[in-house]
Amino acid sequence: MYLQTDRHRTAIRPLTDGRLVSQAAALVGLSAWSCDLATEQLEWTDGVFEIFGLSHDTHFERRDTVALYHEESREIMLRLRAQAIETGSGFSMEAQIRQPGGEARWLRLAANTRVENGRAVQIYGMKQDITQERLQWEQLRRLAENDPLTGLGNRARFQSEFLDLPAGSERLSRIGALAMFDLNDFKAINDRWGHAAGDACIARFGERLATAFPGARLIARIGGDEFAALLPATMPAATLESAVRRRINRLVTRVEWQGTLIPIGVSAGLAFIDGSPEATFAAADAALYAAKRSGRNVLRVAA
Repeated sequence: MYLQTDRHRTAIRPLTDGRLVSQAAALVGLSAWSCDLATEQLEWTDGVFEIFGLSHDTHFERRDTVALYHEESREIMLRLRAQAIETGSGFSMEAQIRQPGGEARWLRLAANTRVENGRAVQIYGMKQDITQERLQWEQLRRLAENDPLTGLGNRARFQSEFLDLPAGSERLSRIGALAMFDLNDFKAINDRWGHAAGDACIARFGERLATAFPGARLIARIGGDEFAALLPATMPAATLESAVRRRINRLVTRVEWQGTLIPIGVSAGLAFIDGSPEATFAAADAALYAAKRSGRNVLRVAA
């Protein structure tokens, strides 16, 4: 094969230098491994030892390394491995492991099966440390799904984890009720003490919600001074309603800001899951506005 350039024709030769291949793979953290299926004997390049936090002179067997996988990743890996061996195929996945010293790492695993005379004799592939990549992805995900002021979920996350769920879905069945909260006269706080004080009240109220409902499936800031909590389906309706009523008083103690105690009030609407998420949201929203018309620190429950 030739490439035509302005000055001359250059031949491209197949790359056969194994050392160069290894050096290039190391640039992106790729390391090779293999396992003899008859003996379970493992062979690793240096990078795999580093990923698992094991020294080259450590005596270990395959089951010892499998035990380092996080439980969920281990179950997936073993299932995919068995399928690959049975069908003579390959697989790829991302897995979480914990090194013997306790440090959690993420790796990308690619595997293929070598078959001789119709029988799988070896499984082999590449491993790549993607811990930093996962950390960066998690940071981006938090920025996309969390409210920057409170650290709670944002409207987009509320949409994906509740409003977009189909009626009758398993995820929806784990939610017992939707509670919505709105700070009373929040504009007056901004007008009197300034927006920095208003932000402090929003942030503190978010902290209180998270503390008051630790078992909530999600707590989100869905508007300027409006919050939503997805309460679990593990308690009867009457118990959920009673819990919300009791905890309102914890939410409305004054917020200290620059030596000033700022009073806050809250209205709350509660709706139990009945049908679609959109219908539940509309019912909770209507109950919230009924509570706002009734006065400060009031809960109304959708009929």
